[in-house]
Amino acid sequence: MNHEKSNIYYAKIMLFGEYSVIKNSMALTVPYGHFNGELSYIFDNKYTDYDFAKQSNLELYNLLGYFKKLQDQSSLMSDFDVEAFAEDLNNGMYFESSIPEGYGIGSSGALIAALFNRYVKNKPSPDQMISKDMVELKNQLAQLESFYHGTSSGIDPLNSYMKSPLLFEGNGEIRKVDIHLPAKNQDFAVFLLNSGNRGETSPLVNIFLEKTKQTNKKGIDVEHLNAMTRRAIQSIIKGNNKEFFNALEGLSNYQLKHFDAMIPEGFHGIWKKGLDTGKYYLKLCGSGGGGFLLGFTNDFPAVRKIMAQKDLEVIPVYVHQMT
Repeated sequence: MNHEKSNIYYAKIMLFGEYSVIKNSMALTVPYGHFNGELSYIFDNKYTDYDFAKQSNLELYNLLGYFKKLQDQSSLMSDFDVEAFAEDLNNGMYFESSIPEGYGIGSSGALIAALFNRYVKNKPSPDQMISKDMVELKNQLAQLESFYHGTSSGIDPLNSYMKSPLLFEGNGEIRKVDIHLPAKNQDFAVFLLNSGNRGETSPLVNIFLEKTKQTNKKGIDVEHLNAMTRRAIQSIIKGNNKEFFNALEGLSNYQLKHFDAMIPEGFHGIWKKGLDTGKYYLKLCGSGGGGFLLGFTNDFPAVRKIMAQKDLEVIPVYVHQMT
């Protein structure tokens, strides 16, 4: 039995592109190390939540059943070693994770990335991959993760596996990018706002797709949404603070008007306050309905004060404080 320390896999934050990526928009994801997970064993000499570990082990058996079905149908896209996975589960393996489920930051994606790294025999090296390789890898990961969502884009596990910011071009191309966050002479921050409740993806995706079919004022203009998303991504990659916040304001306002069903209950007011004051801008993080909201500000101390007054948990993703 092999009990070597497993690699740690991070949560994922989609900075831009939630929902619109379904309609071939650009998307930008980053790994988020504050929440992470690793494969471990219940009987290792370590401190952990035993009940959590047992439940995780049992749930992984369900995943194993899905992998066996794919293998029996000769439809498994990767050379995943199903037998080794089964043996390790019998020996008490589980996924030790701090990533909250249903919060839009890729809990199942990190698990699938960890399993792929451990059990795929001829796995690619993240350092040597070009766009074509990443597209193929994304498809393989999507097949494995589809157990959890019915269908999967593969974006979450790809981000966790690559451990790098990824730009999805919207035309099928994927590339690793450097992000020059617009923090010059500002108390710039990216942060998460905890709604305190889990979200459910499938019904909200259905709402989005229905709204894209509407031609009235309540409908979603896909072309306009994609253009706003592209502008925000391009400006944050370039580090253009003014352009970025102009783009972000437009996107935040559009989501408030057209994605109201996806905004967690009780958070419409705090969302609007950010737009009205210009102190911060909120957007969806993942599918919404619960989980986290994603925020951006040039005045993080003010945001902390505002949210503390409302007893809301703020979790920093990136903070650049003036010295």
